[in-house]
Amino acid sequence: MSNATLQRTVRTKPTRLGRSKNFTADRRPGFLTYGILLAFLIGSTYPLWYSFVIGSSTGDVFSSAWPPLLPGGQFWSNVAQVFDSVDFWAALGNSLIVSSVITFSVVSFSTLAGYAFAKLRFRGREGLLIFVVATLAVPTQLGIIPMFMMMKQFGWTGSLGAIMIPTLVTAFGVFFMRQYLVDNIPDELIEAARVDGASMIGTFWHVGVPAARPAMAILSLFTFMTAWTDYLWPMLVAPQTPTLQVALSQLQSARYVDYTIVMTGALMATIPLLLLFVLAGKQLVSGIMAGAVKG
Repeated sequence: MSNATLQRTVRTKPTRLGRSKNFTADRRPGFLTYGILLAFLIGSTYPLWYSFVIGSSTGDVFSSAWPPLLPGGQFWSNVAQVFDSVDFWAALGNSLIVSSVITFSVVSFSTLAGYAFAKLRFRGREGLLIFVVATLAVPTQLGIIPMFMMMKQFGWTGSLGAIMIPTLVTAFGVFFMRQYLVDNIPDELIEAARVDGASMIGTFWHVGVPAARPAMAILSLFTFMTAWTDYLWPMLVAPQTPTLQVALSQLQSARYVDYTIVMTGALMATIPLLLLFVLAGKQLVSGIMAGAVKG
């Protein structure tokens, strides 16, 4: 290579690197992207903020021409009225028990069934999976009357068990775990574990569970949130031992409904979910990224 050719090659390298850096810098989010994200953030948090504003005000706030934007000073007095109106702590304990048991059961059974559908070979696997997915098309409301009749025949109505037993496993949880595990556990890893002498349960525990932890975290959060906010089934089958949502519905059962108290109770029921998302937010994000980025 001549000296002139070498000099031209050296001169072109910084130019190409500079173009690459400029191209990368141009791909960074601009003001429009941040503006859209900010608008979504405000739109998502405003209902919660408005609930706090109404819950910290008096009943005459609805007679004003414009809704208030800043909270008042009646929040703690409204909280005291909620405690006086309903047995808040007993209902909170019932909701914690129901939501925790349902979450643990759904995640456990869904992980087992999802692993079986994803990595085990058995007769009728595809047909059973199609049947499980098909049940997602059946509205939940269609099964309320048969389930209520079954709970009444078993003598379980009025107990927390009647709330938990019909939802100990869900078709969505099974399908979700199956879709995650089918691509995130290499078949070679399972074969290597079996060659090393691991049993089927041992392979699931040492190979399947570690790989499924991100998806299990996401399913746990969504299942807990669904069980926590459920109202119709607990209200029908166990009004004597109410969960938090059923107990708070008593705030609007009188002739005159004070919506400031109702908003205060709704906000108090939302606080545990907010704490859960704050504590498990990192695991939730890592689980979403693990499902989105493969390799």
